[in-house]
Amino acid sequence: MTNPEARSVDEAVAKRRELVNEAIDEELPVTRPERLYEASRYLLEAGGKRLRPAVLLLTAEALSDVEPLTTSYREFPTLDGDRIDVMRAAVSIEVIQSFTLIHDDIMDDDDLRRGVPSVHREYDLETAILAGDTLYSKAFEIMLESGAEPERSLEAVRTLAHTCTQISEGQSLDVEFERSDSVDEEQYLEMVEHKTAVLYGAAASLPPTLLGAESGTVEALYRYGIDIGRAFQIQDDVLDLTVPSDTLGKQRGSDIVEGKRTLITLHARQQGVDVDDLVDVSDPEAVSEAEIDEAVSTLEEAGSIDYARKTAQSLVDNGKAELEVLPDNEARAQLEAVADFLIERGY
Repeated sequence: MTNPEARSVDEAVAKRRELVNEAIDEELPVTRPERLYEASRYLLEAGGKRLRPAVLLLTAEALSDVEPLTTSYREFPTLDGDRIDVMRAAVSIEVIQSFTLIHDDIMDDDDLRRGVPSVHREYDLETAILAGDTLYSKAFEIMLESGAEPERSLEAVRTLAHTCTQISEGQSLDVEFERSDSVDEEQYLEMVEHKTAVLYGAAASLPPTLLGAESGTVEALYRYGIDIGRAFQIQDDVLDLTVPSDTLGKQRGSDIVEGKRTLITLHARQQGVDVDDLVDVSDPEAVSEAEIDEAVSTLEEAGSIDYARKTAQSLVDNGKAELEVLPDNEARAQLEAVADFLIERGY
């Protein structure tokens, strides 16, 4: 990144990432059985941008109109003067994210995640499944310890539970679409909303829920999360084709090799491209970089990659408009910048 705004976002996320990492160590220690908890923490320790918890913490700062990074997240002011632990909500969101990655990799039989072997490769299938299940349940335990009023805490847990249900629905649709030739853009965006965007929606809407904001504010911030989350996934689809495997931490072009339906391939199909013949999916491990290059060239010529980028930009613009419910402060400006970053990032 070279422009000042991008550096500012990077710094804002990095500072909060450091605090979230410290909190993960506190909230999810390695205990007996050690192998289970080591596997549960494996991807959390492997890295990750921590974008979702950063969105959550920034939303809390914007709502309470506090100076960023000057107030303890462990004793954060609610809108009616109490103090709660919003860091636990941030950790809970990241723990759910890690749970989904473990199970994603099992379903897709992926070898790499974040540049390291996937959990089921590093350990074994049984341990990976148990690690994902452990993270899933731990997220609810952690969320319940925020110290928020019972009604608000219950609503936060309800949001998290509904989010997890939607993620499973999105995963199911993703698998179903691989076997279908009749998927359209509206169906794809629905799948992306469930599979990816709802966790951003939860991250943005949990602070107003826990801090005691009005329902209209909760709904607007949820829509912000949904829109930027959908844009994030579309950008991921672009990066899957355009970024080297070493940078991605997984095989470039894996979406095409695995026959996944993306906005890019759906648009290309509408332009008359036979997307099923872009590469030979019968032997995924034999697909070469040259074949991926040729497939990307075909998609670029069809205008499909550019179409995906423009769609992501439109979603980000819509999401940023929802932030008008927040006070005009530095944290709100950072949330706008994060939205832009999600479609400008190169990894």
